[in-house]
Amino acid sequence: MQTEKIVNHIVSWLNNYATNAKVNGFVVGISGGIDSAVTSTLCAKTGLDVLCVEMPIHQAESHVSRGQEHIQFLKETYPNVRATIANLTPVFEAFKKEVLMEGKQDIVDMVLANTRARLRMTTLYYYAGLEKLLVAGTGNKVEDFGVGFYTKYGDGGVDLSPIADLMKSEVYALGEYLNVAKSIMKAAPSDGLFGDTRSDEDQIGASYPELEWAMMMNDAGKQETDFEGRNQEVFKIFKRFNNANKHKMNPIPICEIPNKFK
Repeated sequence: MQTEKIVNHIVSWLNNYATNAKVNGFVVGISGGIDSAVTSTLCAKTGLDVLCVEMPIHQAESHVSRGQEHIQFLKETYPNVRATIANLTPVFEAFKKEVLMEGKQDIVDMVLANTRARLRMTTLYYYAGLEKLLVAGTGNKVEDFGVGFYTKYGDGGVDLSPIADLMKSEVYALGEYLNVAKSIMKAAPSDGLFGDTRSDEDQIGASYPELEWAMMMNDAGKQETDFEGRNQEVFKIFKRFNNANKHKMNPIPICEIPNKFK
C-alpha cells in the first residue's frame, strides 16, 4: 500500500471537488474514532476551511476526550481548522418526550440510536449551509459497502466520501502516516450511538479484520459451505448484515410508470 500517494490523491480529489462545487471547504463530525480523525486530517491538508463539530449526546467520556485531543492536534497543526461544539443531549431528550416510546426495549434502543445519528446529520448540514461547506463522510469501505454498518440518512447522509474506498486496516495505515493520536489508534472502533463504550465488534459479532476477509471472500464468489469453524461463522455474519442492509447500499428504488399510463 502506497500510503503517501493515497493521501496525496485523496487531498487532491477533495480540493478539486470543493473547487468545482464553489464551496469554502468542509465540515466534519468528530467522534473520537479513527475514521473521523483520518477524514478530518485529510480535509485539513487541503488548506481549505475545515470546521470540526463535536455533537455529544450522552457521550461516553472516553469518546469526548479523544475527540477533543484530535481537534487540538488539528488546530495546532493546520491554521485552516476551526471547531465548535453542539451539545445535542437536550435536543435528543426533547425529541424523546414528543414521540411514542412503546415497543420492545431493544427495538426502541436501536431506533433511538439511529435518531442520534440523524440529529447529528441535521446539525452538520446546518453548519454546511451556513458557511458554504461540504459535509465530508467518514465511512470506510467495509462499513459502507460490506456490512452497511451506518445509519441511513444519519452518518450515511453526506456530500462526499473521502475514505469509502479504503478498508478499515487501510484507514489505520493512513492514521499512522498522518500522526493521528495513539489514543485513537488504539481505541476499539465504536459508533458511539448508545451512550456507552460498546464497540462495533460487540454489536456485529466480528472484528474488522475478520469482516474484511469475509468481504474479499464474498467478492471472490465464495459460499459459507466453503468454510468451517470461525471462518464459516464470520462469513455468515457478513452475509447476514450485507443482505439485511442492501437498502442502504443500493440506490433508492423508483416506481417507474409505464409510458402507456402517461
